[in-house]
Amino acid sequence: GLRSIPILSQFPRLRYLWINNNKIQDLTFLVKNYCLTELYLNNNELTDISGALKHLCSLQLLFLQNNELKKLGKTVKELKGMISLQTLNLFQNPLAYDPDYRLYVIYFLPSVQLLDRKLVTQRERESALHLCNPKRACVMQSIAFGRRVDTSLGTPVGSGRCTQPTRRPIMPSVLKCFGNVQAMGLLCSFCRVPFEDPEDAVLVRATTRSLTEFSSVDWKKVATCQERRLKNQAEEPLEKLTVQFR
Repeated sequence: GLRSIPILSQFPRLRYLWINNNKIQDLTFLVKNYCLTELYLNNNELTDISGALKHLCSLQLLFLQNNELKKLGKTVKELKGMISLQTLNLFQNPLAYDPDYRLYVIYFLPSVQLLDRKLVTQRERESALHLCNPKRACVMQSIAFGRRVDTSLGTPVGSGRCTQPTRRPIMPSVLKCFGNVQAMGLLCSFCRVPFEDPEDAVLVRATTRSLTEFSSVDWKKVATCQERRLKNQAEEPLEKLTVQFR
């Protein structure tokens, strides 16, 4: 039934603190506890945490469920500096009823791995990016092999939501007909043709950019400086072996 707690500055090395199941409304007593890694504040009467927790950069686990937190933006902003935060509970707060609540938290708190007792999935992270930063999501979709590609082969870049093109020209079936190195010249002639399947575009780009050349010399056959002086002959060109592979 505690409604307030005195400042805990006499415990600067405090790491774990359970003060759940009380009636606490103010968190100013944590102003000096920088070493906290686990903080249990669930089942209290907190309505706002602004300015009370942002200094706790070592926090890894934070339970805030079953309080009276209403402002999602202010609450997430307070937790943004917690780069070590991995487990977070905010359910049973008014802010958790926002339809985009979970994706919003996942986007702005990327270090969180377990949110409201559920693991954060890669698909949720991608959905959060589309929701909160659609322009960046479109740019990332248009990246291939470290460079921007023609957006006609993928999703167009623009403001608002990303939409797939309704129709794409069909790629000639040459990709499925040739599988050896000699066919590369013919394949390259189709590099600028739009594709029906994005995987075909990736294949063409990979086969035209993944060529590697390795050269070596048999140094046993190369004359030393002394041998060249004794022979007093013009130096013969080196025998260099060059191999190209993918």
